[in-house]
Amino acid sequence: MARRVLLAGGLAATAVGVSGVPVWASSRRAAPEIASTSEWGAREPSSPVQVLDQRPVKIVVHHTATPNSEDTSKEHAVSLARQIQDFHMDSNGWIDTGQNFTNSRGGWLLEGRHKSLSVLTAGDQHVLGAHAGEQNSVSLGIENEGTYTDAAVPDALWDSLVELCSYMVAQYGIEPGEIYGHRDFMATECPGEVLYGRLPELREAVGAAAGRAVVQPAVWPLLKAGAAGPRVTALQLLLRDRGESLPVDGVFGGRTQQVAGRLAGELGAAGVSCSATRVPEPGLFGGRGWDGLVPVVGPGASGDAVRAAQALLISGGRYVPADARFADRMVAAVREFQASAGLAVSGVVDRATWMRLLA
Repeated sequence: MARRVLLAGGLAATAVGVSGVPVWASSRRAAPEIASTSEWGAREPSSPVQVLDQRPVKIVVHHTATPNSEDTSKEHAVSLARQIQDFHMDSNGWIDTGQNFTNSRGGWLLEGRHKSLSVLTAGDQHVLGAHAGEQNSVSLGIENEGTYTDAAVPDALWDSLVELCSYMVAQYGIEPGEIYGHRDFMATECPGEVLYGRLPELREAVGAAAGRAVVQPAVWPLLKAGAAGPRVTALQLLLRDRGESLPVDGVFGGRTQQVAGRLAGELGAAGVSCSATRVPEPGLFGGRGWDGLVPVVGPGASGDAVRAAQALLISGGRYVPADARFADRMVAAVREFQASAGLAVSGVVDRATWMRLLA
């Protein structure tokens, strides 16, 4: 069982009704036991830690990509926190640990970047971390010890992750559905296929703890080396629409990986790993890369971007001619798809429609 203490003082409000009463505030809230930076002997930051005068609206889950240690002691968790901080400061050149909190395989929770614990306890500001690119200013980062590409998640780690996320949701009024994996924003395996696959379960568990309904989010897919199918075909056509020269064969091979990887770098969707041990991750495309790639296309448009949307619609069982023209049948098919996906029905393939088509 996770270790708890009870903090008094209540929650800061993220929304206030006309009566002046916070709509989700509570007078007392159970908080997990979290070892502060002073308790685990952290180094001082090399520069002042930035505290933003706003609440975070998301939680980003990571794995450390370190060995799956059998040592579940508090001493091991402390050693891990020190190793991460040393790597982030000495190798990555960051001012401090990148993530806000660390969760060990034994279920021990530790503060990551300085001030993260006191700011979370207050519930009305946000410590700017370095864990998920442009999402740092709006999200809390949690590093979970281990590598979960194919290994099971330990029960102790899972329980403490649920508890920490539940506390974050309570303190800041974050929607339980706003819990993401690192790969949702950047081209990385993080937090590993197994842990990432349990994020819907995590959202539901946090929602149940908070007594709130959960809306599972739409996210961009991650393409890996050797992937094949309509998503890859769409990627190749979208890259060609940007003027890139590459074959449209539906296979995420060498040339496609090269071009897509360059684009991901230009868009800030790939870069230094947040993990305690840097693991090379070639041949990946996802997250913000898609954001910078998909155009808005609608009636009268033509070209490879329209062909990309047609390929995805056809793969989903909708009849449209694969003629690169956004004509009447294409408009009707897009409207039908949007209605079935619960999107605004416009007949225009916008960002939200691309995301659902690629899901």
